[in-house]
Amino acid sequence: MDILILGGAGQVGTELQAFRHWPEGVRVVAPTRSDLDITDAEAVTRQFSERTFGAVVNTAAYTAVDKAETDIVEAWRLNALAPAILAAETTRHGIPLVHVSTDYVFDGTASGAYAPDASVRPTSVYGASKAAGEMAVRTGNPRHAIIRTAWVVSPHRSNFVKTMLRLSAERDALGVVDDQHGCPTSAIDLAEALATIASRLSGDADAPTGTHHFVNAGATTWAGFAKAIVAGSAARGGRLVPVNGIPTSAYPTPARRPANSELSTDSLTQAYGIEPRLWQAALDDILDRLIGPVPFQPAYDPAEIRS
Repeated sequence: MDILILGGAGQVGTELQAFRHWPEGVRVVAPTRSDLDITDAEAVTRQFSERTFGAVVNTAAYTAVDKAETDIVEAWRLNALAPAILAAETTRHGIPLVHVSTDYVFDGTASGAYAPDASVRPTSVYGASKAAGEMAVRTGNPRHAIIRTAWVVSPHRSNFVKTMLRLSAERDALGVVDDQHGCPTSAIDLAEALATIASRLSGDADAPTGTHHFVNAGATTWAGFAKAIVAGSAARGGRLVPVNGIPTSAYPTPARRPANSELSTDSLTQAYGIEPRLWQAALDDILDRLIGPVPFQPAYDPAEIRS
C-alpha cells in the first residue's frame, strides 16, 4: 500500500519519510512540488489516475506568516485552494485525507487550552487561509482527519530551535517575547502521530474522523522555550547566555500572533490513543540530533575513589 505525503520537503514531511514504523507493506510516496503542484487540479487528477493510495497526508502549506499579509493570493492558493482540490480528488477515489492545520485559526484570547470544537477566529491572512483549507477538507471528504498543531521545531529547515542556537552562539544576551503562550511541538513526534492516524484510516473504514490537535505536552512562552534551548545547548558545550523576556509590542510583526496558542490534545488521545510526551523531552531529542548527547558525568569524583 502506498501513502502519499505532500509537503515532503518541510519539517514534518521530512520526518514522515524518515519514519521507520509504518505497517508492513506500506510505501511512502513524496513527490516534490516540481513533480506535483497541488494547486493544479489537472495535475492532481493525473496523479491519482496513475497510482492508487491508501491514504494522503497533506503537510504542505504556505507558512511565511508575515509575508502572507501581502502575498495573499499565493497563501490562499496553497492553504485553501489546494486542500479543496485534494479533498475532491481523494473523495472521488475513496481515499482518506489527513490534513495538517494550525493554532493560527484561533484569535489567541482564550483563557485555557483550545479544544478542537472551539470557534475559529483567525486574525491574519495565514490563519484565515488555513481555516478555509480546513473547511474545504471538512466539507469535501467525509473520511478526513484535520490535525492542528503549533510551534513546530525539528533538526530540519529553519525553525525556532535552530534560530536560538545560532543567536546564542553570536550574541551575549537574547531578547525573546514572553507574553505569547503555547506548546512546543517536535516534528518527529507529530510525524509519528500522523503516520498512526493515516495507517488507521487506510485500514479501518470505521476509524475516527474529524478535527483534533497534536502538540507536545506542557506549555510555556517563547522566552521560556528559548531558555530551555540555551540551557540544553550549554549542557552540550554551547554558550550559556541570558534570555530576557520582552513584550510582543517590543517585537512588532506584520501578522498578529495569537497570545494563547495552547491546544488540548484530549480528543486525539480518546480517538487514537496518542498521548504526546512532554515538550522538554522532545526538545532533548532534537538537541541530541543537532549537537550531540549531553556528556556523561559520574555522580562521584573518581579521584576520591582512587584515594
